[in-house]
Amino acid sequence: MERKELGTIVAEFAPSKENKNPRNSEGAFLRLDDNTILFAYSRFKGHGCEDWGPSDLCAAVSRDGGRSFGEERTLLRCEDEKAVNIMSLSLLEMKNGDIGLFYLVRHTRTKVQMFLRRSGNGGKTWGDRVLCTPQEGFFVVNNDRVTRLQSGRILIPAARHQTGRLDDAPNCEEGEEWVADRESKPDGYFMDARSEAVFFYSDDDGYTWQAAEGKCCMPYLRNCTSGLQEPGVVELAPGVLWGFARTDLGRQYEMYSMDNGNTWTGAGPSRFSAPNSPLSMKRDRKGDIWAVWNPIPEYNGRETRKDIFTGGRTPYVIAVSSDNGKTFTKAMAFETKEDHGYCYCSIFFLEDGVLLGYNSGGPEDGSCLAKLSIRKILWEELEELRKR
Repeated sequence: MERKELGTIVAEFAPSKENKNPRNSEGAFLRLDDNTILFAYSRFKGHGCEDWGPSDLCAAVSRDGGRSFGEERTLLRCEDEKAVNIMSLSLLEMKNGDIGLFYLVRHTRTKVQMFLRRSGNGGKTWGDRVLCTPQEGFFVVNNDRVTRLQSGRILIPAARHQTGRLDDAPNCEEGEEWVADRESKPDGYFMDARSEAVFFYSDDDGYTWQAAEGKCCMPYLRNCTSGLQEPGVVELAPGVLWGFARTDLGRQYEMYSMDNGNTWTGAGPSRFSAPNSPLSMKRDRKGDIWAVWNPIPEYNGRETRKDIFTGGRTPYVIAVSSDNGKTFTKAMAFETKEDHGYCYCSIFFLEDGVLLGYNSGGPEDGSCLAKLSIRKILWEELEELRKR
């Protein structure tokens, strides 16, 4: 695998113990009416950086085409949402020009749902929130995952995890096995790591939502403790969708829909090798599909650090398909530090290049999830990749 310095880091959001800011994580981009670029992300506060720690949604702005970001401000506070945590956001331009801000709200340790708020003034103020996942449950939606299809439908791919209290197990004997297969949480709660991929959609620009008829489950669950986690989608043709999800089986798994995401094929292994780390894919203005992921499983000849969490999420690579996903170029690694982890990439296309916003933490940050970086890569730097 070729390793090459691609682009320039134009902004970093590092954790700060002094400011009680233990983690900055998982962002998304959107171009505003005044041609500035808004980058929104999750800013944790307090002392813990776990996913259930308190977090606000914050933003920074670029006024120079993505060469720098500044003017940091808070968009939403978790206290105002009456939430334990808010995070994992997506940004989408709504049909009337409003900013659509999609974000997860952790109400309790066992209930997480996605909401939408709109802003007609560049994110200065926000309208009432709309529930996008009308079923009660624990739904994980990655950052930069909400997508608008060619039909106008807005689609949310989500991982649904079973949750509950440890004393809710069917009986004592089965309960012991029940707990062993699940990730235990504080205060007697559990979350089953083996999730299924489900989908929610809106056909009226986000005002009302419903669950898709179909869902995807991992086959052969006895060999898998992840299920289908953190799904995403790319539209291949009008109404034809390519879905993907991370697993702990050394591969991203994939599935397809022929009806705008209402029903899905069974899931199977894709060409993308990976540890249990998300794949990001997005189509540019020319129609090419770009993919960013970690291609080498953590158990493949590399030691895993014990002092911080990296999840085997290095190196970080990029590849492109010019034939609608049939083939991809050879991957090029642009982040390669073995003591760091890189994940949760948001992708944003510019006239002169592409912006990548991703987690990039290392030993100095305490976790690969604690620091956020924005990298700008010019198109001329990627021409060599297109020829591979």
